[in-house]
Amino acid sequence: MSPVLQTHGLVRRFGGFVATDNVDLSVAPGARHALIGPNGAGKTTLINLLTGYLEPSAGRVELMGRDVTRMPQHERVRLGLVRTFQINQLFMDMTVLESVALAVSERRGLGTRWWQPLSARGEVIDEAASILERLKLLSDALETTRNLAYGRQRLIEIALALALQPKVLLLDEPAAGVPTGESQELFETIAQLPRDVTILLIEHDMNLVFRFAERISVLVSGALLIEDTPEVIAHHPRVKEVYLGEAHV
Repeated sequence: MSPVLQTHGLVRRFGGFVATDNVDLSVAPGARHALIGPNGAGKTTLINLLTGYLEPSAGRVELMGRDVTRMPQHERVRLGLVRTFQINQLFMDMTVLESVALAVSERRGLGTRWWQPLSARGEVIDEAASILERLKLLSDALETTRNLAYGRQRLIEIALALALQPKVLLLDEPAAGVPTGESQELFETIAQLPRDVTILLIEHDMNLVFRFAERISVLVSGALLIEDTPEVIAHHPRVKEVYLGEAHV
């Protein structure tokens, strides 16, 4: 099957510093793919290049076989490439349902009718509720976002992303700052998303990565060291040396 997301010789320089060094990344349709590496390896820079937040110094990005290298962020979202951030980007004073309904409204082109009460937009509410149910958030639908535990807030951000109907979902450290028990629940919920949503994630918790990912790409100093199955990655001498340590032998 052709990759749903692919890079060719992707380079990003900041002056004399090479943050992304000739990266060839390939993500298959329906994949559960993780991007790992030491701090400063260039993981978030690569995500920023994929989404159009940064422009590459060289190379190209392809989404479903289409060259999107110079395409702005909002156009990539329209084509189905959606991300979350390491730090929550939420509407803290809205209820969970209001937040997701707003995202659904924007995708449907109804954003200019924000003044209408939610009760007047039945289809929007139904879709938002369906997303919340999928992520086990329906019981929190009428709660104000800021009142929820941080792990629940991370799920809300994923709900906002799903409201945009992504084909490829990029998750930047979804478990960052989330207590261990909540992070396990978070990843179990992510793992249950339908296979028509391809997932590429950055995550530092290797226990979560090895339980979730089917393919893992390892970045070191901006370059792609290896891309393989979790079993191969766990026993790769160079990966253990630069990142995993002997705990994963």
